[in-house]
Amino acid sequence: MPRRKRTFLVVGVVLMVVLAVWIVLALNCPSAGIAVPVRARDLHRLKNRTSLPQVADFDSRVTLDALLQRGNDTHRWSTDRAARIQGVVIDVAYAGSEAANCFHPCRRDIHILISTRREAPKSEHVVLEVTPKLGDWAASQGIDWSEQTLQSQLVGKWCEFEGWLYFDVGHAEESENIAPGNPENWRATAWEVHPITKITVIR
Repeated sequence: MPRRKRTFLVVGVVLMVVLAVWIVLALNCPSAGIAVPVRARDLHRLKNRTSLPQVADFDSRVTLDALLQRGNDTHRWSTDRAARIQGVVIDVAYAGSEAANCFHPCRRDIHILISTRREAPKSEHVVLEVTPKLGDWAASQGIDWSEQTLQSQLVGKWCEFEGWLYFDVGHAEESENIAPGNPENWRATAWEVHPITKITVIR
């Protein structure tokens, strides 16, 4: 067999194997997602938590105003704790495909942006996230946490959210608390409620 054909054959086989592995992972994505570094796998597990926080897990110091407090907040809170916060919902939208969800295009987190007022600039937005795993759990409870439903029910409303605290290292430099004054900032803090485990519309 000519060398060029052998090369094409090998490349084709490799691509087929990679595609097969991705399909298997995408359909049965583990809590560690797709990652090689141990640190990345650990962060993915935090994002993909499915346990519901108990009373003792909540840090009562965490409020929307506390999350918006300026200053380097990298170590201000703990990812071992949960939070219950209230704010007005600015927007609800799908996030992009990511390694934590095995890059499955139909299994994406849903971003919920909240602040203290509707006209707040992006540098005063706090990010909360519904994960596919918790979306599935909600559906099993008869609750619709689809992007379309959350968009129609929450935007412009004052709501209360519960869930686990998570520090999104990948977006820290795009947060006002870590990089103050950066015109590219699209969030107040890298701290999130992620995953959300309860949503209540207050008014």
